[in-house]
Amino acid sequence: MCSEKFMPKRPLILITNDDSIAAKGIASLVEAMKPLGDILVVAPDKPQSGMGHAITIHSPLRLYASNQFSGIDSYTCSGTPVDCVKLAIYEILKRRPDLLVSGINHGTNASTNVLYSGTMSAAVEGAIESIPSIGFSLQSHDADADFDASVHFATKIARSVLKNKLQAGVCLNVNIPKGKISDLAGMKICRQGRAFWEDSFDKRKDPSGADYYWLTGKFETSDKGEDTDMWALENNYVSVVPTQFDMTAHHLISQLNEWEF
Repeated sequence: MCSEKFMPKRPLILITNDDSIAAKGIASLVEAMKPLGDILVVAPDKPQSGMGHAITIHSPLRLYASNQFSGIDSYTCSGTPVDCVKLAIYEILKRRPDLLVSGINHGTNASTNVLYSGTMSAAVEGAIESIPSIGFSLQSHDADADFDASVHFATKIARSVLKNKLQAGVCLNVNIPKGKISDLAGMKICRQGRAFWEDSFDKRKDPSGADYYWLTGKFETSDKGEDTDMWALENNYVSVVPTQFDMTAHHLISQLNEWEF
């Protein structure tokens, strides 16, 4: 037998989210990752949904040790999900994580929702740092949502990423339909569907008579492709979309070079 000194290190897994360290989803993700490696949790101290890739630059960041998860090193951060990732990498960890996982989000981050999502922005930040990263989301906003299927697929997908790695600069956007494992049709590797929010605002008045607004709206799509994440979710498949932070429209470079400016 190998002595402890020469035993291979277990993978180091960084976990974060945007629903806060107290959310049921991140507790489920911790359970999913326990069999796969050593865990560090750094998560917001309050909900940060819809923060996208925001970082905190005009106020100090606070970082506190947490006992949220017994036996697991955990911290709460006053900032955004991306702040959590940056602090974990540069201030807490002694070595770079082998895997970064974010979620499990309450509500899907399919299609263009990826642009607004704090969950996915944390995964994208991991990709920027060349760390294999995955964002997980569940198609349910219920406070007491059933995460059993999400835990199953999160463990399965994370294990595969640890084994096969990911191309630098790419992360995975994983969305899981609500329901039991036996209800789901399987997994599909997809492209990001084309859709957008048709925004509207609920205008109200406060007690002093001043106007204020609540953002509302409806998510609209004309993309009927059967290779999209939206189609997969509608048909009870777990959608897996390889996602990158390079937003260059490479196909237009040669055309723009022919323009006169």
